[in-house]
Amino acid sequence: MKRLSLIGLVVACLLGCQPGRDPKLPAGADFLLQTADGPIDSRQLRGKVLLVYFGYTNCPDICPASLAAGGQALKALKPAERAQVKLLMISVDPERDTVKHLKEYTAFFHPDMAGATGTPQEIAALAKAFGAGYNKQPAKGDGSYAVDHTTSTYVIGTDGKLAQVIELGASPDAIVAAIRKQL
Repeated sequence: MKRLSLIGLVVACLLGCQPGRDPKLPAGADFLLQTADGPIDSRQLRGKVLLVYFGYTNCPDICPASLAAGGQALKALKPAERAQVKLLMISVDPERDTVKHLKEYTAFFHPDMAGATGTPQEIAALAKAFGAGYNKQPAKGDGSYAVDHTTSTYVIGTDGKLAQVIELGASPDAIVAAIRKQL
């Protein structure tokens, strides 16, 4: 009995010494969403670092700032590094953001960036898994509306697990460092 307890203690200590996932991070989740170039399946992207941003194409300021920083970070990477990274904007406005429009929008920030969408239910479940929030505001008289949303970028490691959350305002250098930490 003492021997079993001792073995259990040794195993627990060894596991505690290994680098692990930050327990404060949301769980994240695998996804299968649609892009203009076809489906994007996070499971098929294992081995790459994913930068996932929840936003929408009609966002007046926050999305452009975040995506521009991500695009600048991609440009700062060496070509071999860039080949191991995928920057993805997931639309929190699937009613308006078509895959064609998402492709045009994300290409403005970097040609390798992708825009993805799914059903409102798929997007809601995925955002929840990442700890991202969004809320569609009531439409104005002209029918336009805003969507308030989380401004973080989620870094998914090569193992497919959420590794880091980058907050709004992070410099391209900070994003590059987060990427390189996962490569």
